[in-house]
Amino acid sequence: MFRQSFRAITKVNRLAGVRTYAEAATTLKLSLAMPHDTIFNKKEVTQVNVPAVSGDMGILANHVPIVEQLNPGVVEILEGTASSKFFISGGFVSVLPDSSIAITTVEAFPLDAFDASTVKTLLTEAKKNAASSDEKVAAEASIEVEVLEALTTALH
Repeated sequence: MFRQSFRAITKVNRLAGVRTYAEAATTLKLSLAMPHDTIFNKKEVTQVNVPAVSGDMGILANHVPIVEQLNPGVVEILEGTASSKFFISGGFVSVLPDSSIAITTVEAFPLDAFDASTVKTLLTEAKKNAASSDEKVAAEASIEVEVLEALTTALH
């Protein structure tokens, strides 16, 4: 009796995990938000590339639903043939079954808003501070180094 009930329950659970769509979406609905501003709110885009902790990801319509932590890096948004790039300090991306994608981050700036020589100068200073004997200064500087190194890579 128990085995029959267990089999019935597991069949139902397997069916619940099957992914289906009423219609195939061809675009993503992108929301890109920070605590103090929203850059995009359900904007239709073709593809979004994100710097996930598990590796860089390209997300298209009908992507498997996920939640991923993001590293500091570039979010590239493709709208047909047009491309826009934003540097983010980290955050999270959520992809929902309806081809909606939500990116939440503390800071996001257009990549072309940065000056490579200024970033290089800030990186040199942050590396010096990372060697500080003051634990708080060293910890803050190591975070700065991580972000500035990612920004330096993105600018080259």
